[in-house]
Amino acid sequence: MPNTDEYIGVVLSDVARLLRTEFDRRVRRLGITRAQWLVLTRLHRRPGASHSELAEMMEVEKATAGRMIDRLVANGWVERRTQPGDRRVKRVYLTREAERVHKRIWRVAEATVDSALAELSPPESKQLMALLQRIKKTLVSAGDPSPSDAATAGRKPALRAMRRLNGRSAP
Repeated sequence: MPNTDEYIGVVLSDVARLLRTEFDRRVRRLGITRAQWLVLTRLHRRPGASHSELAEMMEVEKATAGRMIDRLVANGWVERRTQPGDRRVKRVYLTREAERVHKRIWRVAEATVDSALAELSPPESKQLMALLQRIKKTLVSAGDPSPSDAATAGRKPALRAMRRLNGRSAP
């Protein structure tokens, strides 16, 4: 069994967890939870998302997303609007106050990442980002449904690349 400290999946997971933990520590004083921040971020990127769309983006159940939205409405950070033409669909939008909160917390997020990357040179940081974006693109395309076996065969290079990253030779 390989040393898990050298397994890229474990290292990536650990780095992501440590970044979340440090971010949580830094924003605690602002009175917002990570879950609330994620809703604000999703709505900043996709204003007018429906409850269902938000639940899907956040990978939570619709009821969970609804409760989060309820709390954000109570805080005055989001508002629900009925969709024209279909009163059953509620669209969710950030308020001006939420936009201000989002900007403040985004600065905290940037500072958290800057601290984490402090030991890297600017070219190393740029290279890390480029490599992570390539990995993300590979994983996103591997998850795309494909009707042909040719597309499935195209996933094999991605698996070989992941094995190389983990220090194992590809078959």
